[in-house]
Amino acid sequence: QRYGSSGINAEYGYLEDKKTRKSIVLFGIEAHVCVQQTAIDLISLGYEVHVIVDATSSRTDTDRVFAFQRMRQAGVFLTTSESMILTLAGGSDHPHFKQLQNIIKTGAEDTKLL
Repeated sequence: QRYGSSGINAEYGYLEDKKTRKSIVLFGIEAHVCVQQTAIDLISLGYEVHVIVDATSSRTDTDRVFAFQRMRQAGVFLTTSESMILTLAGGSDHPHFKQLQNIIKTGAEDTKLL
């Protein structure tokens, strides 16, 4: 039996009930283990997977960088929190756009990915 930290097999029933969803957004701790395995499992189930890189960490920068490379090779879309927030808002006509803009303007630490 292969190692799986994603729990996708256990949660697949929940995902099956939500078949109208085609995309899943992931972020979390241990990019090189939990997030990576979950992303790859979801890709294999036919989902479009987006990982928010500035909201995903690992114990070391090396593990994090290589996890993102592997996920990209597997077909995962890598994005930032700002990009995802604005994408989900759908445009400046969103009723809470100004509030979202304030969250984004607050800024975050450099992710050291570039």
